Amino acid sequence: MTLRESTISSMTEVYTTDYTDYYPVMPCSETLESVDSTAVAISYTVVFLLSLVGNSVVIYVIYMMQSRRTSTDVYLMNLALADLLFSLTLPFEAACIYASSWIFGTVLCKMLSGLQEATFYGCVFLLACISIDRYMAIVRATQFISKQHCLVRTVCGLVWLGATTLSLPVVVQREALQESNGYRCYENLTADNIDEWRVGMRILRHTVGFFLPLAIMVFCYGWTMGTLFRSRNSQKHKAMRVILCVVLAFVVCWLPNNITELINTLIEGDIIDDTCELRNKVGAAMYVTQALAFIHCAINPLLYAFIGKKFRNQLCMIFFKKGLIGREVLSRYRIGSLYSSGSSRHTSVTL
Repeated sequence: MTLRESTISSMTEVYTTDYTDYYPVMPCSETLESVDSTAVAISYTVVFLLSLVGNSVVIYVIYMMQSRRTSTDVYLMNLALADLLFSLTLPFEAACIYASSWIFGTVLCKMLSGLQEATFYGCVFLLACISIDRYMAIVRATQFISKQHCLVRTVCGLVWLGATTLSLPVVVQREALQESNGYRCYENLTADNIDEWRVGMRILRHTVGFFLPLAIMVFCYGWTMGTLFRSRNSQKHKAMRVILCVVLAFVVCWLPNNITELINTLIEGDIIDDTCELRNKVGAAMYVTQALAFIHCAINPLLYAFIGKKFRNQLCMIFFKKGLIGREVLSRYRIGSLYSSGSSRHTSVTL
């Protein structure tokens, strides 16, 4: 989630040199040398470009919806902003992976680490807010519809405030630390409290930053889907399709990374017996799952484009107004029909 393992070499050092400074075990000889740093750097750059273009388009399209913008659309626009900001750190990741060293100094180490941490928290909090929004709008519509619009912007502001606050400890502690083979962006802690800090921060990230919001999503979407199946309202079913795909993509991309970090947390907390074999497996898994998690920032725009009818219609309307497509292409998507069938903004199809 952050720049804690910013190079290929540092991925192994977390479980060898650094770890054995505080635990009486022999260093492990296995490394991740088989990983092609050039290929990884190129893949991160491609993900950055896809995310930059895709999320910028999403933000612009939702902004242009204006009166047709639902509360969920506002959350999704903030989610696209979080993914966009997260992706801005990937070129730096790519450069450091290619150089096998942190090359940008302490200031950027702090800034980029904080940005990654804040945008991750923002992403998962916004997804939890979307699940609550859909639950209140569909399951308890009569109690919530009259209040929904005045709350959504305030909630988004609180989400960003909370995410920024939770990222501050990382910003304070991160520095560019010199080692025998270069620099690494990592927490500058003393041997007396380094393990307590890492374990504490990871427990906070696992609970507040993933598993608690995930539990909220499961509860809210469970009740919401049950209500939709009983109502047999096809429009509301369509309204949930894109949202559920977005949540599923987040879980698929981030759950493996959180499980891997949880295992490493248990190792550092001396809850699981530490062995070289386990440490090397966790190190390799951390590298792969972190790459999978980074890819997530470019996925949502693809989901909107392929699944979200409202998003495609709005995008075609924008292209038509700018003279990029003809009327025959526009008519194929029957612009406007999507909004005429329902009287409530809260039950209309989102994206």
